[in-house]
Amino acid sequence: MRFQELGLGRAALDGVESLGYEDPTPIQEQAIPYALEGRDVLACAQTGTGKTAAFVLPILDRIPVRGTVSALIVTPTRELCVQIEEVAETVASATGHRVVAVYGGVGYEPQIKQLKRGVDLVVATPGRLLDLQRRGDLDLSEVSVLVLDEADRMLDMGFWPDVRKILSLIPKKRQNLLFSATLDARVLRVIGDTLTDPVQVDVAPAATPVDLIEQRVYPVDASQKVELLIAMFKEWDEYLAIVFTRTKQRADRVEQALASSGVPCVTIHSDRSQSQRTQALKNFKEGKHSVLVATDVVARGIDIEGITHVVNYDMPDKPDEYIHRIGRTARAGLTGVAATLASYDDYEQLYTIEREMGMTLTSVDVEGFAYKDRVLPRRDRATAAPRSAFSGGVMRRRGATRRWR
Repeated sequence: MRFQELGLGRAALDGVESLGYEDPTPIQEQAIPYALEGRDVLACAQTGTGKTAAFVLPILDRIPVRGTVSALIVTPTRELCVQIEEVAETVASATGHRVVAVYGGVGYEPQIKQLKRGVDLVVATPGRLLDLQRRGDLDLSEVSVLVLDEADRMLDMGFWPDVRKILSLIPKKRQNLLFSATLDARVLRVIGDTLTDPVQVDVAPAATPVDLIEQRVYPVDASQKVELLIAMFKEWDEYLAIVFTRTKQRADRVEQALASSGVPCVTIHSDRSQSQRTQALKNFKEGKHSVLVATDVVARGIDIEGITHVVNYDMPDKPDEYIHRIGRTARAGLTGVAATLASYDDYEQLYTIEREMGMTLTSVDVEGFAYKDRVLPRRDRATAAPRSAFSGGVMRRRGATRRWR
């Protein structure tokens, strides 16, 4: 199917051309016609499948150009907010709408100045949106379309009370579009009463990774993770990689270790100011740094072209977070590598991820690395037998564990 067959008007199609898109992705093909009809849409799709354009295009096709807020997109993170704004502004350059993004971590005045000039579509994080509304700088009384992007993430991050408050401030008669990589029962219980006869679009089952990602497990003693990570980057000839850590402190330590070894890297997490985070992402996108060390603040929604590797330095807390992390690579039809560093304490979470995906991940070693003796849990709780052994192919069973030398 072509974009011309989805029902979009001429101006929106010009916006598609400005975005450089040729054919719609499955989520765009299925969701856009329903959104253009004014239906409530509950859409679930993997990361990297084009969700942003799937709601931006029909919104800017339908709402009037009048300088009052007709559409509102609420999203959990500043980075995702900026990314959506970029897509919307590209389309709006063809449709004539004004788009403003409002988010915390930066001053109020530039955002207020933009709002006062008139705006048709606001992209916002919950806290800053409510602050501007309380100050009287943002009028939500004419919102006719609401998008909740990454609804499950907002629930996990504790934003749902803010979202409920936002719902109370906008007209009850409106179109609701909910887009997310996962929509579990918790989310549906919370959001169900906000929807009117919704149509559900699900283009991929939950916890299914992008097929073009080569997933690897690197077994390692916890004390050697940093050394192994450095060795991995030396082994890979070319890369643009994201390394995910569980904590901000560990992200800083990993960055320092990589930088000391000559790996050009930068860090992004919630303790960095918005200007630091914006500059870090800019430098990473432009290739000035080949590694971005991050906490899960960037696991969702950040669309950076050409990421070749995603490294799970720390295991994510839940299987769906693993999917969101590795979805940063293999975008737009490209291939990618997802590498997980697994010590003894990581294997319970690894087994859970494998069970959710219905597969056992391939285990590999870095050639020439001086591994310490590795004691790892038995893998017979996983869904299938291991597909490869480790160093030198020597594998020994001892009681409740397997020991690789």
